[in-house]
Amino acid sequence: MSHEEERRPSPDALLEQAKAETRGKLKIYLGAAPGVGKTYEMLSDARKRRLTGVDVVAGVIETHGRSETMALAEGLEIIPKRKLRGVDEMDLDALLVRKPKVALIDELAHRNADGSRHPKRWQDVDELLAAGIDVWSTLNVQHIESLNDIVARITRVRVRETVPDAVLERADAIELIDLTPEELIQRLREGKVYTPDQAQRALRHYFAPGNLSALRELAMRRAADRIDEQVRGLRQAQGESAPWAAGERLLACIDEREASPEVVRHAKRRADQAKAQWLAVHVETGRSARLTEIQRMRLAETLRLAERLGAETATLPGAQVADTLLAYAREQNVTQIIVGKAHRSLVFEAIFGSVVRQLIDRAGAIAIEVVPEDAAHSSRSPLPFLSPWPALTSRGAAEAVSMTAAATLVAWPLDAWLNVSNLTLVYLAAVLGSALTRGLWAGLLTGFASALAFNWFYTDPRFTFTVADPDNVLAILAFTGAALVVSILAGRARQQTLSARSEARTSRELFGLGRMLTSATTEDEAASALARYAARAFDVECVVLARVGLGGIRQAGASAPDLVLPEVDMAAAKWTLDKGEPTGRGADTLPGARWLFLPLRTRRLIAGVVGVARLEPLSPAERRRLGSMGDQTASAMERAHIAQALEQSRVETEAERLRGTMLASLSHDLKTPIAGILGAASSLRTYGDKHDMQTQRALLASIEDEANRMQRYVSKLLDMTRLEAGSIQAHIEAVEPADVISAVASRVQALATGRNVTTDVEPGLPMVRADAALLDQSLANLVENALVHGGTGPIAIRAQRRDGGLAFEVTDEGPGLAPGDEGRIFDRFVRGAGPVGDGTGLGLAIVKGFAGLMGATASARNRSDRRGAAFVLTFPPDALT
Repeated sequence: MSHEEERRPSPDALLEQAKAETRGKLKIYLGAAPGVGKTYEMLSDARKRRLTGVDVVAGVIETHGRSETMALAEGLEIIPKRKLRGVDEMDLDALLVRKPKVALIDELAHRNADGSRHPKRWQDVDELLAAGIDVWSTLNVQHIESLNDIVARITRVRVRETVPDAVLERADAIELIDLTPEELIQRLREGKVYTPDQAQRALRHYFAPGNLSALRELAMRRAADRIDEQVRGLRQAQGESAPWAAGERLLACIDEREASPEVVRHAKRRADQAKAQWLAVHVETGRSARLTEIQRMRLAETLRLAERLGAETATLPGAQVADTLLAYAREQNVTQIIVGKAHRSLVFEAIFGSVVRQLIDRAGAIAIEVVPEDAAHSSRSPLPFLSPWPALTSRGAAEAVSMTAAATLVAWPLDAWLNVSNLTLVYLAAVLGSALTRGLWAGLLTGFASALAFNWFYTDPRFTFTVADPDNVLAILAFTGAALVVSILAGRARQQTLSARSEARTSRELFGLGRMLTSATTEDEAASALARYAARAFDVECVVLARVGLGGIRQAGASAPDLVLPEVDMAAAKWTLDKGEPTGRGADTLPGARWLFLPLRTRRLIAGVVGVARLEPLSPAERRRLGSMGDQTASAMERAHIAQALEQSRVETEAERLRGTMLASLSHDLKTPIAGILGAASSLRTYGDKHDMQTQRALLASIEDEANRMQRYVSKLLDMTRLEAGSIQAHIEAVEPADVISAVASRVQALATGRNVTTDVEPGLPMVRADAALLDQSLANLVENALVHGGTGPIAIRAQRRDGGLAFEVTDEGPGLAPGDEGRIFDRFVRGAGPVGDGTGLGLAIVKGFAGLMGATASARNRSDRRGAAFVLTFPPDALT
């Protein structure tokens, strides 16, 4: 390849560049979390650009009440928003008419109101770009579609508004707005991101230091990936074949030889020394189809080794190994290629060529490092085009002879009646058919037998192997050579077809297993998926065992419910887990056993063991396919184990927090009634005879009231504990709404001293399927909540039809709910704005839990007709009788 050809720009890259010149430029300010300063930085850059005379207009800016951001937005031209079904949205049409040079569009992942031209804001941006307007926008990493589930696992919060990765891939510039977790947490505490109450909740959940560090790493990696893609695009557009050494990137070339793992390990050491990314690549040529099963397994194991050591692996189809490797290396901006060098004679390299020498001659600016191989690993067949091929079977030999006989019979009338001279074509067809159906050696046998048959039957003198005419000698030699070539080519085509079928089957199996593993959320689900799929794919009994702790093992999945490994086989599986090597039938260790155990490897550890058993041992190809399935499952089991550990840690942390909150609640909420009881009891003991009868009764009533108050506190704590433990069972039966409301009104009369509690039941209501005791307690808790937090006005308990179902509603005329409290008011230990010390913060949480047990929903809102709050228990239509 000439230097001018190497620097020839890629036509595809030039076409993409030409398309991009007619569109606006997209710049994205990417952040790890809210509050890092994306909008602030965008507005700062916009003000600087305006000073240079650039026409900058703000389409939408979300300041979220932050004074610094609002100050930067002053003086910028902002397109007024338009009302759409009561919601303020960006006026896309006005922005298109205005057509500034740069449009500022905040919050790229925003979902537009119903009735908008586009459902998502990023689609509005795409229309602006198509109109030739440059757009600057902001985005948090949790809104990137491909990272959405990863962020959800980290933060336990899943966002619904996402942006397709293609939007980021089309961005002309990505600016990472970065803050350390400590700086962002300090901003939260200073009230620069959220209000104080929201900031405290955020610090306990989403903005935990560990979460922020993980999100920060995700944002950096995503930005780095995009920069890498842009570098490749620029190199292709400029026709650069030499790598741009902005960072080291290594490529290890591997094949089926025994020394390939040495090359992989050497590349790993080089990558660690250079702190570089590295790739491991195998090139599939026509020869790959002729590899033996042992060689294929060795190649697959080498690729898995590279993956475990952290490489990005790839298998590339190609006719020439060196050219394919160099093309891929230039595409991936590789700076160094590492290749193994076998000990071969100069005569061998002169005849068959040398991949290493071709790489060195054609590499250009890419460095080539050659790893010498041990001579013991360098043995090679003297005729690589003939070996290795599948051996000739007796059936293949019989079919070869039959094909020759058939060709002879077909040629007989052509020679006798039509006097066809070139009968060798008939025999060539037989050779081709034999090689395609039975392989190379059958084709060669057919060719040899056909040459003999042609000489015996159709060359003079006939029925002898003597050849009188020199032209016939030349014809026989030409036919033999043609038969040899046809056999090799047809046999190679057959091998490639079989290989393609095998790879397609493996791909289908891995794809099917992958779909099953994507829905697995636990180790047992992933293990059961592998066991069932392997049992169908290989007609075997299958068990999958998972690691427990540092060295334990347990059965996590099986192909049949009653399949349990005996202790002897469990010991063999434990050996595989400890040593990381196959054990059992067909392996080097315990080859006479019934089961074969293979390790399930990940990059970090051995996640478990898969065991299979059947009458015939697995073939090398089947073991290779099972190994690929096992690698997939190991990764899924590791992810599930990590997710389970994180969930357990979260539960333990939450339990510890609840334990502390509960102790604090007990010490605070019981202090007042205990003090009242002690005070009244002390007064009675000290001044009992001096108090008149009315005072004594008042003191005793006070003791009784405070004791009842303590009993309510303890009852609520017990109810919440039983809910958390799942020990409460709902006894569903038909309940009359009017009876329930009447009972609740009578029950709360003792608490509603001086308060007016009214009831209102819509006539003709059907009975509702519920637990009478749980429903009674839920409504009583709602009324008690209204008595504590609902001011001094009247309280109403209603039952009425709503949306086809039945709603029990408790309303008050108090101060109502604070903005944003409608959802969180039902959380544990959340208190309303009642008198100091009133309430445990558990009553509404118990209502929500009881409602869930009965199939109902609990909700809260501020009243629309007057001041006050409304709490509603809603039963669906199918709960009515």
